Amino acid sequence: MKLKISQKITGLLVFYFLVAVVAIGSTLFVSWQLEGSAAAINDAGKERMRSYRIAFLLAQQVRQPELNLRADIEQETLRFERTLIELKHGNPQRPLFLPDEPEVARQMAELQAAWLGVMKPRIQGIQDAASVAEQVRLLSEYQISLEGFVAGINDLVVLVEKSNAHATGMLRSFQIGLVVVALLGTILLDYIFSLLLVRPVKRLNDGLQSMGKADFSVRLPVSGGDELSELAQGFNQMAEKLQDTYATLEQRIAEKTHRVEVKNRELGTLYEIAAFLNSSTAAEPLCDSVLERMIALFGASGGVIRLTDPKGEQLKVVAARGVSEHFLAEETYLAVGSCVCGEVARDGIAVSSDFTVPTPRPLLHACSRDNFRSIAAIPIRSKQSMLGLLNLFFETTRILPPGEVRLLESVGLHLGTAIENQRLIAREKEMAISEERNLLAQELHDSIAQSLAFLNIQVQLLHQDLSDQKVANAIEVVEQIREGVQESYDDVRELLVHFRTRLDHADLDVAIGSALEKFEGQVGIGTHYNRVGPNLDLPPESVLQVLHILQESLSNIRKHSKATKVEVELVSEGECRLIVKDNGRGFDPESSAGDTHVGIRIMRERAHRMGGKLTLESAPGQGTRVCLSWAATPMTTGAA
Repeated sequence: MKLKISQKITGLLVFYFLVAVVAIGSTLFVSWQLEGSAAAINDAGKERMRSYRIAFLLAQQVRQPELNLRADIEQETLRFERTLIELKHGNPQRPLFLPDEPEVARQMAELQAAWLGVMKPRIQGIQDAASVAEQVRLLSEYQISLEGFVAGINDLVVLVEKSNAHATGMLRSFQIGLVVVALLGTILLDYIFSLLLVRPVKRLNDGLQSMGKADFSVRLPVSGGDELSELAQGFNQMAEKLQDTYATLEQRIAEKTHRVEVKNRELGTLYEIAAFLNSSTAAEPLCDSVLERMIALFGASGGVIRLTDPKGEQLKVVAARGVSEHFLAEETYLAVGSCVCGEVARDGIAVSSDFTVPTPRPLLHACSRDNFRSIAAIPIRSKQSMLGLLNLFFETTRILPPGEVRLLESVGLHLGTAIENQRLIAREKEMAISEERNLLAQELHDSIAQSLAFLNIQVQLLHQDLSDQKVANAIEVVEQIREGVQESYDDVRELLVHFRTRLDHADLDVAIGSALEKFEGQVGIGTHYNRVGPNLDLPPESVLQVLHILQESLSNIRKHSKATKVEVELVSEGECRLIVKDNGRGFDPESSAGDTHVGIRIMRERAHRMGGKLTLESAPGQGTRVCLSWAATPMTTGAA
């Protein structure tokens, strides 16, 4: 059984305590015996004196009976007998007892027998004698036997003193032994504590000092099963691990450096791909360039990029390198779900497969005919949409590790995002073109179409007047037709100017000034432009929409207001506002056609497109006020 160090120390201290208790207890026992023997010697000495006193009292009574000493003699006799009994039986309370030795016991028995058989009866006989002569004779016999009796008491005292001397020697021996035990115990405890605690801790400290000097070969001896042994065993395990770690440090640094280089290369590749994808515009050249980079990076023999059709049923090769014409002829179109590539496009899980290993996956023979032995199929996706896949072909047996597969998946995700962005840009352009066409159609319907309808009616009237030989009426109709043609011409020219508007820069102030200058030159109506607040940082699309709304307002002023002055104000403090006011004849918005009025619906659509709001205020004879408001962030570079 292996004991813990605490158990060892506790056991050692208990043992030392028991030894000390036994030694001290033995000393106390011997001291108690000495004390009892000393009391016995003292009482035995008193018995001698009391024997002589009894003899003296008896002699006095014989010589002088008139003294009446009988009571004193009986009292002394009783005391003598009580003391004798106490000597024989002992008294633990004092303490008083005779040594437990045969000679002492025998001598005590002889004394008691002499007292009971000789001395006490003679004392009684002297007191009870009828005559003085008898008393003298008995007193003489008592005095003769008294010498022997006292000698017996002396022998008892001598025996007790001898026993006391022996006990005193034992006491000294015990005391010397106790000193020796204390000395040896201290030395033993010091040695044991040194063996159990000091030496192991010192060895541990020396080991730590050695390890601090990069000496990992140090080992501590392990013995027993206590805590310090477990600590030494743990120290040895730590030293062994540190030694192994230090020995393989260079190798691990090289491996770590290699992994960091691989990771940096992967990050560099991703950065390069991302930068390239952000700068490209067309999907097919973009795919071809990415494929070229991936083939060079992974040392592939060839590769293709396939994109799914709009229905997601087929994959079409849009970029190919290192494959034969037969391969392209057979796999230009591939059904989703067929072969390894089709399964990747269906499941969205990247695959790195070896053709030489039997697999339950269906394989087409085009890859084998081109002597490809391994393939990597990586999905191209954007968010959750599957857009296609990237194939790399290898003429050697090669299974890509997980890190390279993750790199290709990241490239596929970037490529998918770029393709999706290109498609979104294309759809956005289509939507913009469609919206501009709708606006153009509305412009044509609200201006030229109405003018042409008016001209058609006038032509019919002219034909009727000519048929009826009404020349004066015909001349008036011809004048109206000429005015209508001129108005249509002005509308067409205005539309051409309107839809040819291009921004050389995003400065709204310059664009507004240029538009007002053209309007004043073409129509002859005076204009005034007022600017309030700091410069605006607007995107070009918003600047273009604001300019179109201004041009539409000016067009309505030209056609309907008969104004002589136009005021334009651009405010960029808080909410941005473009205000166009004229001093024309105005109109009643409630009685007019509302949003079907010429140009108003178009302006409101443009305002909604840029996140703004268009309000119209007008009354007959009081001119018209058009206000475009929108939220914008003012520039901090200065004020106008």
